[in-house]
Amino acid sequence: MNAPRLLQPPRSPTVTELYQQRVDQEAHHIVNQGISVQSSFNTVCAIEYLKSHNVDAQVIERVLLHPELRRRTRH
Repeated sequence: MNAPRLLQPPRSPTVTELYQQRVDQEAHHIVNQGISVQSSFNTVCAIEYLKSHNVDAQVIERVLLHPELRRRTRH
Protein backbone atom coordinates (compact mmCIF):
# COMPACT_ATOMS: atom_id res chain seq x y z
CA MET A 1 0.00 0.00 0.00
CA ASN A 2 1.40 3.42 -0.95
CA ALA A 3 1.68 6.11 1.71
CA PRO A 4 -0.34 9.25 1.07
CA ARG A 5 1.65 11.85 -0.84
CA LEU A 6 1.62 14.25 2.12
CA LEU A 7 3.55 11.80 4.27
CA GLN A 8 6.30 11.12 1.73
CA PRO A 9 9.51 13.12 2.11
CA PRO A 10 9.95 15.87 -0.50
CA ARG A 11 12.24 15.00 -3.38
CA SER A 12 14.96 17.24 -4.73
CA PRO A 13 14.09 18.92 -8.03
CA THR A 14 15.98 17.77 -11.08
CA VAL A 15 18.19 20.14 -13.06
CA THR A 16 15.59 20.40 -15.83
CA GLU A 17 13.00 21.47 -13.26
CA LEU A 18 15.30 24.19 -11.88
CA TYR A 19 16.13 25.81 -15.20
CA GLN A 20 14.32 26.29 -18.45
CA GLN A 21 16.03 24.84 -21.46
CA ARG A 22 18.11 27.49 -23.22
CA VAL A 23 16.67 28.24 -26.65
CA ASP A 24 17.72 31.85 -27.25
CA GLN A 25 21.29 31.83 -28.51
CA GLU A 26 21.44 35.63 -28.64
CA ALA A 27 20.59 35.85 -24.92
CA HIS A 28 23.16 33.11 -24.27
CA HIS A 29 25.83 35.22 -25.98
CA ILE A 30 24.81 38.38 -24.11
CA VAL A 31 24.90 36.64 -20.71
CA ASN A 32 28.28 35.08 -21.47
CA GLN A 33 29.57 38.50 -22.51
CA GLY A 34 28.26 39.95 -19.22
CA ILE A 35 30.15 37.29 -17.28
CA SER A 36 33.25 38.18 -19.26
CA VAL A 37 32.77 41.89 -18.48
CA GLN A 38 32.51 41.01 -14.79
CA SER A 39 35.79 39.11 -14.80
CA SER A 40 37.60 41.76 -16.88
CA PHE A 41 36.27 44.87 -15.17
CA ASN A 42 33.82 44.56 -12.27
CA THR A 43 30.31 43.50 -11.29
CA VAL A 44 28.81 46.98 -11.66
CA CYS A 45 29.98 47.18 -15.28
CA ALA A 46 28.58 43.71 -15.94
CA ILE A 47 25.22 44.65 -14.40
CA GLU A 48 25.02 47.76 -16.56
CA TYR A 49 25.97 45.78 -19.67
CA LEU A 50 23.29 43.17 -19.03
CA LYS A 51 20.66 45.78 -18.13
CA SER A 52 21.40 47.63 -21.37
CA HIS A 53 20.57 44.40 -23.21
CA ASN A 54 17.27 43.98 -21.34
CA VAL A 55 18.35 40.90 -19.37
CA ASP A 56 15.92 40.14 -16.55
CA ALA A 57 17.07 41.27 -13.08
CA GLN A 58 16.70 37.75 -11.66
CA VAL A 59 18.93 36.36 -14.39
CA ILE A 60 21.52 39.08 -13.78
CA GLU A 61 21.57 38.31 -10.06
CA ARG A 62 21.84 34.56 -10.65
CA VAL A 63 24.66 34.64 -13.19
CA LEU A 64 26.76 37.38 -11.59
CA LEU A 65 26.26 36.83 -7.87
CA HIS A 66 25.66 33.07 -7.75
CA PRO A 67 27.97 31.41 -10.30
CA GLU A 68 27.25 28.00 -8.78
CA LEU A 69 23.68 28.37 -10.11
CA ARG A 70 24.69 29.04 -13.70
CA ARG A 71 23.71 26.58 -16.36
CA ARG A 72 26.42 24.16 -17.30
CA THR A 73 27.93 24.87 -20.71
CA ARG A 74 29.44 22.38 -23.10
CA HIS A 75 33.12 22.90 -23.83
